[in-house]
Order: sequence, then C-alpha cells, then structure tokens
Amino acid sequence: MKRVYAIEERCLNCRLCEVACKTAHSKTKDIYKAWRWEDPEPQTRVHVDGDRFDSLAVQCRHCDEPDCVDACITGALSKDPETGVVSVDEDRCIGCMTCMATCPYGIPRVMQGVSLKCDLCTDGGAHEAEPACVEACPNKALVFVESVVEKQ
Repeated sequence: MKRVYAIEERCLNCRLCEVACKTAHSKTKDIYKAWRWEDPEPQTRVHVDGDRFDSLAVQCRHCDEPDCVDACITGALSKDPETGVVSVDEDRCIGCMTCMATCPYGIPRVMQGVSLKCDLCTDGGAHEAEPACVEACPNKALVFVESVVEKQ
C-alpha cells in the first residue's frame, strides 16, 4: 500500500500541505471560499510541527495493525483490507477521543465533535493519485510511495 512519508530535511515549514489538505476536505474545493466563508470551517488532516529550521509534516501512518481501529467503541474507525487506508465514518463517530488516547503517534484529533485524521484524500475508495498535501509540497518533503515497512 502507498503511504505518505515526510522527509524532514526538505521541509521548509511553508505549511502549503495544510492549505491543500484543508481545501481538499472543503465543500467547495475552492481555496479562497474554503478558508474564508465555509461553515463549518474545513479542518486540515496534516499538521506541520516545528519551526522554519526544524519542521516536519505529521499525518496518519495508516498502521498495519491500527490501535485506533481496535479501540474505537462505535466502530467509526476502520481499515480497508484492499487499500490499507484507515478511515473515519463521521456519522458513527461520537468524539470520545479514544482513538487519540491509543494512537502511538498522537495523530487523530477531535474537532467539531468528530475524529479527524488523514484519509489519503481517498473519499473512501481506492486511491492511486497523490494526496493533496503531497501535490502541494514545493520542496518534495512529502512523498507518496509504497510502504517501506516490511510485513511480518
């Protein structure tokens, strides 16, 4: 399965990945409308941590055995067996924050009463195109490649 990997040495902390993610998850898909007028305001699923000298984009790892999926009390989190994408069914999520507590990377965030995490811009289906964050990165600090983790 393809995953997004961050290359820390290349990250300039420009946060264009956040802009692209927020726009991709907006109703209008229009950068201006998404950032200024949409209600509720769309939320980014990738976050840049650090400063302009030492920064890194952080998003869901889509783990082979995701603790968040096992811990979800409503079954709102699931892993697609075909694509490997861990996704959230926002209609089933109750915002209990169990996914946040169990994720070893601290990735899920509860915003507006719903757990949010990277969905690889799939909208629930198979996805071969690059996620919005990867496409937007001017320095190629984010890459979308086959998993480098070996399955046991």
